[in-house]
Amino acid sequence: MARTCSASAFAGHLTCTAGPLRATITSHMAGASPRTEWLRGCIALDDKAFILTGRDLDMATGAPVWTLAWPPQMLETSLTGVFAVGDVRSGNLKRVASAVGEGAIAVHLVHRALAEL
Repeated sequence: MARTCSASAFAGHLTCTAGPLRATITSHMAGASPRTEWLRGCIALDDKAFILTGRDLDMATGAPVWTLAWPPQMLETSLTGVFAVGDVRSGNLKRVASAVGEGAIAVHLVHRALAEL
């Protein structure tokens, strides 16, 4: 049987047919561009404008960004008590499931930060 495949202009959409079987695979990438330029000067961003968090703060820039005596929490930005998750975060996996998981972790970290005030 003949197999035909076509890819649409919509990122990640592929449709294939092979005989009586037809399969459609769709993958969406929501965060190719972080759109965080408006944050430059407020919090640390990498060279592609993704938000730096946690231990990546000092490692990515080569200069100390975090100046407090204790290390930043995992998803904490260079602004103490402000957290970033999902597609805007430098080093993210660009998957909905990981963004949801990071969001859940961030809620816990915010509660912890508030308890320390």
